[in-house]
Amino acid sequence: MTKPTDIVVREVSPSTECIQYRSPMKFGGRVVNEVTLFNVEVTVETQNGKIGRGFGSMTMGNVWGWPSQKVDSTETLAAMVDIANRFSTQAATLTEAAHPLQHARLLHEPLRQIGNQVAAERSLPEAVPPLALLVAASPIDAAIHDAYGKALGLNSYNTLGPEFISEDLSGFLNADFAGEHLDLYTSREPQAKMPLYHLVGALDPLDDEELQSPVGDGLPETLADWIVADGLSHLKIKLNGDDLAWDVARVAKIDTVASQVQAQRGVEAWFYSLDFNEKCASVEYVLEFLAKLKEASPAALDRVQYIEQPTHRDLKKHPENKMHAAAQIKPVVIDESLIDLESLFLAREQGYSGVALKACKGHSEALLMGAAAQKYGLFLCVQDLTCPGASFLHSASLAARIPTIAAIEGNGRQYCPLGNEAWRKRFPSMFEITDGTVGTGTLTGPGLGF
Repeated sequence: MTKPTDIVVREVSPSTECIQYRSPMKFGGRVVNEVTLFNVEVTVETQNGKIGRGFGSMTMGNVWGWPSQKVDSTETLAAMVDIANRFSTQAATLTEAAHPLQHARLLHEPLRQIGNQVAAERSLPEAVPPLALLVAASPIDAAIHDAYGKALGLNSYNTLGPEFISEDLSGFLNADFAGEHLDLYTSREPQAKMPLYHLVGALDPLDDEELQSPVGDGLPETLADWIVADGLSHLKIKLNGDDLAWDVARVAKIDTVASQVQAQRGVEAWFYSLDFNEKCASVEYVLEFLAKLKEASPAALDRVQYIEQPTHRDLKKHPENKMHAAAQIKPVVIDESLIDLESLFLAREQGYSGVALKACKGHSEALLMGAAAQKYGLFLCVQDLTCPGASFLHSASLAARIPTIAAIEGNGRQYCPLGNEAWRKRFPSMFEITDGTVGTGTLTGPGLGF
């Protein structure tokens, strides 16, 4: 059953831009020095003739979404941009009126076909991974939701109830959600402000002793400097996952540096998340790491809020990687593994106790997986993909509208601050951090809120 508010897509206009990092970031054994943003403008029209123009932007995070051993990173990036452009063309064919969630579902199969076409035409030695497909499609999905809200003059997070879409969530998830809509799993107003998770990359200097090559651009140079400048209380720590001594020593030193600075600031409580980027061979590594960290720095272990994706993302190929024992100590969340409801269920069976949502996997997908995580009692967090500008605002809007999310990750300001300049004056509370929080209460405008 259609609604007068259902939309058709009238025009899709994509573009790309490249932004250099101010300093390199290392994760998952790879170093990244720049980001390619895929931007898209979408024009939609409701059945009752209202026009909306929306915008979506996302980094084409190929090193994260497609860490291939067979295809060079230059080629994986080019392939993902190619997919995003073709997907934009496909989205322009959405001439049957529907809600953005229904449009996103309709595009699932064409996206897979586009991935196969690109792999064949470029003679790639492997298929495009599902995660890379989601990343490539995500700015178009975001722009459609944004345009829909703007056509109605409403915030997109307030267009998810039965008055806007007749079909309930059972058609998108499963029968457990019969009679329910996403308005049950999202908030009508964003949180006023949320703590910011600051990334501590594997190459980032912690103190002056480690500072070998200052950037000299006026921004903080060390972790100690960042904590003071931005009033940080949440630190996300990138770890190797294959060097136990280094990983333990790294977290212990971070805690020492943080403790000294926070004592000077009079701060008594702060928190860590740990990200192994799938590099751990097994859960035994994680358990040994936690045991060694408890010996070296019990206070550091106490401050850990959760652990991200310690072992391989392909859960079906690695059923031996059970997380039950680790999850009894700290929440363990899937990140790269989460691509649909099936992967969420499989992760839960294998002992994962939480999920990490990302705007780069698609706005619709993030909303649906957020609902599923709440339904099944899983720990929830929202993660970043070094998103600058509009892509960070989008990620933050998701975090601020999904109940139980405690903090926001945002490291674009650290590594590619140039991508924030066009947005800083419009949303100073989101980009000028002084008390360790971002002012998400400002994200209340039509569409995605910004």
